Amino acid sequence: MTAAGPTEWTVFWIVVALALAVDIGVARYGGRTPTRLNAALWSFVWIGLGLLFGAWVALRLGAEAGTTYLTAYLVEESLSVDNLFLFVLIFAQTGVPAALQHRALFWGIAGALIMRAILIALGVYLLARFHWVIYPFAALLVFAAVRMLWGKEKETKLVEASCAICTSWVGRFIPITPVTTSSSLLVRQAGRLFATPLLVALVVIEMSDLIFALDSIPAVFAVTRDPFLVYTSNIFALLGLRSLYFVLSGAIRELRFLRTGLGTMLLFVAAKMLLAETIEIRPSVSLAVIVCIFGIAIVASRFVPGSQARR
Repeated sequence: MTAAGPTEWTVFWIVVALALAVDIGVARYGGRTPTRLNAALWSFVWIGLGLLFGAWVALRLGAEAGTTYLTAYLVEESLSVDNLFLFVLIFAQTGVPAALQHRALFWGIAGALIMRAILIALGVYLLARFHWVIYPFAALLVFAAVRMLWGKEKETKLVEASCAICTSWVGRFIPITPVTTSSSLLVRQAGRLFATPLLVALVVIEMSDLIFALDSIPAVFAVTRDPFLVYTSNIFALLGLRSLYFVLSGAIRELRFLRTGLGTMLLFVAAKMLLAETIEIRPSVSLAVIVCIFGIAIVASRFVPGSQARR
């Protein structure tokens, strides 16, 4: 597998810069809450862009690199979808209207691009210097799997406490106004500066992404330790998250077995990381396993009756 050089990094950053410029244009000149159809079309565009980049990686760096990128992209995209559960809860708790949610999501994702770059660079450095780091990384994955399978209620309570406008820890640093009157993050009232619910939502989104990054980055390191493939798969998975939120926000609770699928996948990649030196699992096999896990989770969510259906 050929290593990425300056040309590959330059092409990546040009594509990302153009994608962000388009996203800013859509958010600025759209001027309204995205419809589900409009958001679905843009989701296809972003997912298609990520897949096309994978095809380009395969042409430039070889088929194995393309398959590895696609596997890492699928891992990151699926874990990013789990963020949508929290986004729905965050906006519900802070009372941010639908017309302003795209603003918080855009800046939240922009901040995640920088945060992921720092964390991935740190992870690559640690894995290159200290082999034993794979064990705490695998432990993080197992912990994340347990959280996915059994920690939803505790996670919900934590987000609710962080988002409560009157008692949020954000209020320790700046007073919060409970009313959203504009798209501003800060407003001045009676000569004092106040944070708006939109800023509270943005802060909680960034903190949530930091927590999720501690799951997703070790997960993709179980697939590959190539910094180019790790970072590009992360970023392309994040780019379309804003549009995907508006597609799935109303239906996300219907995917009852998504977290079960995510927990199972995290256990698989943890085992892959721990056994990498004794059992070689090719990228194509990893891709097939992950596709099967999520295919089963989606089909089960669609066809297995829920508790309400059985009443």
